[in-house]
Amino acid sequence: MHAAERPTMAHVVATGAGKAMMQRGNDTTHEYILQLTGKERPRVLFVGTATGDDAAYIVTFYSTYSSDRCAPHHLPLFHRDVDDLGAFVRSFDVIHVGGGNTANMLDVWKRQGLDTILREMWEDPASNVVFTGGSAGGICWFEGGTTDSYGPTLQVLPEGLGFLPGSFCPHYDAEDQRKPLLHAALKSGELGAGYAVGNLQSLHFENQEFRAAISPVDGGLALKVAAVDGEIIETPLPLTVLTASAPITTGPST
Repeated sequence: MHAAERPTMAHVVATGAGKAMMQRGNDTTHEYILQLTGKERPRVLFVGTATGDDAAYIVTFYSTYSSDRCAPHHLPLFHRDVDDLGAFVRSFDVIHVGGGNTANMLDVWKRQGLDTILREMWEDPASNVVFTGGSAGGICWFEGGTTDSYGPTLQVLPEGLGFLPGSFCPHYDAEDQRKPLLHAALKSGELGAGYAVGNLQSLHFENQEFRAAISPVDGGLALKVAAVDGEIIETPLPLTVLTASAPITTGPST
């Protein structure tokens, strides 16, 4: 699916790891995400479809995104408890998508109509929503990426939501299959040029414009990756190491 041009100022923060990042409750990346909303107590919706609405993952979310810092909620789709899904989802400032099985997650979203709702929120000129998540929750916002959705041997997934153009590869320095699969897919044209990150690094986009690569630790990995004349070009992105008092840099539309 091709990324559509849009004039609004919504954000995407795509992270390398999903569950591992969520377990880091004091990680400064979480505060970075909340501050992008510009609200004192933003409403945050966790979507755990990729792990089948795993209860332990949901509990970890509520621990990390506690009521002291935001208004947290979660959306179960396997035992759905809301009728008007659109009205419910549109009431949130942050859509936080958990890691897991990307392909299954996207299929369930399509069946439930969540993909259309998210796209309408992304394209809404009045929207200032932050779309975020790690691993599957990072891949989904792009046109495609690399995935373990189909078993231990990683495969290419070219059916992302396409809010952002190109590809996203999480776990780039943590899983041996990621780099060679991405390189092959870029050379063949199966995936478009895009980005690769380590587990704890995140990429911030405002609309479709890259704004920053961020990390809670020194020595992280964030790359722009493309195939040029049959050769792979990896371009390191400047990495901002977040501290508890680090300012949040947004684009000119704010």
